[in-house]
Amino acid sequence: MRYTFKLIHTLSWLLIFYLRSFFFRLITPDPVKRRQRLNNNTTFICRHLMSSMHFTVRIKGSRHLTALTEGSNLVISNHASYTDILVLASIRPFPFITSVEMGANRFLGGITRCGGSLYTDRRKHTSLPQEIENFAGTVREGFNVVLFPEGTSTNGETVKAFHKSLFQVAVSAKAPIQPVCIKYRRVNGESIITQKQRDLICWYGDMEFAPHFLKLLRHRIEVEVNFLEPIPWQDGATRQKLAEETYGRILNCFQSVAD
Repeated sequence: MRYTFKLIHTLSWLLIFYLRSFFFRLITPDPVKRRQRLNNNTTFICRHLMSSMHFTVRIKGSRHLTALTEGSNLVISNHASYTDILVLASIRPFPFITSVEMGANRFLGGITRCGGSLYTDRRKHTSLPQEIENFAGTVREGFNVVLFPEGTSTNGETVKAFHKSLFQVAVSAKAPIQPVCIKYRRVNGESIITQKQRDLICWYGDMEFAPHFLKLLRHRIEVEVNFLEPIPWQDGATRQKLAEETYGRILNCFQSVAD
């Protein structure tokens, strides 16, 4: 009975998300204001989803989070699951860069469009310069844009090497980088130490979404979100240098055992 109530409650908030998003898209012709409203709506809904899904979100480095309100940044995070987006969006409004494959997904694609996401086609390199300019333009419009440079979600065991190409967004926008490290700490009050525990949260490879999501709802999850020391914009910065420095900071945080 408790699981059924949790499922209904969660699906109800998803329905509200769709309805509110449709309304905001309908009444907001200006694309910048539309994205702002869609991002704000996503944050409003995700905060309720975190509660209904029994996620506890702990924030570290809150002073850096506060600094995000003072200017636009390229936000870089590790990536293990679709829940990363729900967790980050519950903290503050962000537009997310995601793949066109995700946008084509029947269920998740609708959610990303309603949330004001940006899309990249990693298989079509000829479109990359225009994508970078579009993403940099969004940063220049005042948004803190989130990028998952591992290129795909992982099994949560470590942080994979970063793809460097989209770090050009920070170079083109002359924007600081805000590194973020997401660490899933506990399932049902027990520290996560095995791959079986990680697989309750991590969504990767050929896992099907619906069975994973329904199984996830049976558990209580504790997640720690670390906002690390920002990397300020400096003339002469290159995407390779920015990628290497950001990766080092996030990996060091991810591997730390402090709780």
